[in-house]
Amino acid sequence: MSTDNSSKAYWKDTLSLVRNMLIIWFVVSYGAGILFAGALNSISLGGYPLGFWFAQQGSIYVFIALIFYYAKAMGKLDEKYDVHED
Repeated sequence: MSTDNSSKAYWKDTLSLVRNMLIIWFVVSYGAGILFAGALNSISLGGYPLGFWFAQQGSIYVFIALIFYYAKAMGKLDEKYDVHED
């Protein structure tokens, strides 16, 4: 694979990863916390309605998990395309 094709493939994979992380973040924070809160409120988690929990705490936990997943996935992508730090 030439350097130009490798560079394009790297950025394509990187942008795909970022897009997927943003979609998950949007669905959890806006979808579960606002749009689907009414439906989720019929389920309780820790004594609180699930829609309220996602709006107040769940989206933050998911966001932190996404940060760790992104860091790990980018490390794998960097090694795959040989652009990692030693």
